[in-house]
Amino acid sequence: MKKYISDFKVVENSRLTERLFLLKLEPADGTQIQEIHAGQFVEVRVDDEPKVFLRRPISVHRVDKEKNQLWLLVQIAGNGTRKLSELSTSDKLNLVYPLGNGFTLSKGKILLIGGGVGIAPLLETGAALKEVGAEVFFLLGARTATDLVELNLYQQIGTVYVTTEDGSRIEGLDCQKGFVTNHSVLQSGKFDGLKICGPMPMMKSVASLVKDWTEMQSKERFCEVSLENKMACGLGVCLCCVEDTKEGHKCVCSEGPVFDVKDLKW
Repeated sequence: MKKYISDFKVVENSRLTERLFLLKLEPADGTQIQEIHAGQFVEVRVDDEPKVFLRRPISVHRVDKEKNQLWLLVQIAGNGTRKLSELSTSDKLNLVYPLGNGFTLSKGKILLIGGGVGIAPLLETGAALKEVGAEVFFLLGARTATDLVELNLYQQIGTVYVTTEDGSRIEGLDCQKGFVTNHSVLQSGKFDGLKICGPMPMMKSVASLVKDWTEMQSKERFCEVSLENKMACGLGVCLCCVEDTKEGHKCVCSEGPVFDVKDLKW
């Protein structure tokens, strides 16, 4: 898939929580955004920050084709993302995109599981799955209810379930206390596919549950995970994001970030 290096203009920068912000971007030259698959990511150049030398990989949150906008949901984690959070309307942002391989799209009942900022790629993935005729369900987890953002957008695509570690609730939603692995909807196992993104311990816990669903083991790519290994180049050259799989070492940036969990040494 062809890669592009393009300048984008900031249309909107919204602070959603203390650490999460949403960037809405459009091509600076007014051209159409090139095709992006659900689950892919971009590499963002951070300008005017002397402590940041490398681009930052950020999941594609949403592609609004009607408005020709690219959305990035970003969590402040260091100097680079903090600098991005300070961008103003009409500021320019240079991106390399689209990078990596996305989620498999299929029909049936598909459950998308996200923890923390791992919910970011699931909005576009859910929309893409709905387009191909899938029945979409989201299971989103956070420490507290105020950390769960844009729930109305996820509800426009499918059924939403949530968990909060502190037990705080969200009116009108099936909200249960604990981690996503504790939610009863996941325990049921009545789905045709799972797509997961979030902290590694969470993804491994869900994967261990899937291993107990023996009837699902014969299904190709039943459970896919999006890995968040640290990376630099985004093109499979520097080898700093390598993941050990059953077929040997693979670069998460170029051969992932999405993998079939059965291919991983978990």
